[in-house]
Amino acid sequence: MDDNVISGSCLCGSVRFAIRAPFTGFRYCHCSRCRKASGSAHAANLFVPRTQFEWLKGEDSVKRFDLPDAQRFSVWFCGECGCRVPHEIRTRDDVLVPAGLLDADPQLRPQNSIFWASKAPWYLEPHQMQLFSEYPH
Repeated sequence: MDDNVISGSCLCGSVRFAIRAPFTGFRYCHCSRCRKASGSAHAANLFVPRTQFEWLKGEDSVKRFDLPDAQRFSVWFCGECGCRVPHEIRTRDDVLVPAGLLDADPQLRPQNSIFWASKAPWYLEPHQMQLFSEYPH
């Protein structure tokens, strides 16, 4: 596999894909929609041009939800495990890739956090709390 190609998959492995650098962006999104879709404090979204994205397996099992009345917001997910998977952005020629799905380091670090004013009131930055490598005792 090309050094610039990174594979990724859903939790159960039913959906697999590959992306090729260079990427068009990497950011954390703290908007309420991304928080709800990810079930977390923020989404970690990597963006890649459509021509640099390829489904390797399971594209036919991908389910899609387009948020009504939203210009851009969609959630695509594996029909087997429910894990979010990459999706085409309706208003751009990019694919949004949830960064946690990648099997290797993309060699790009998040460039910014967007919708910071919408962040969850309980969110703490990692340096503000004790960190553990495993479950604490």
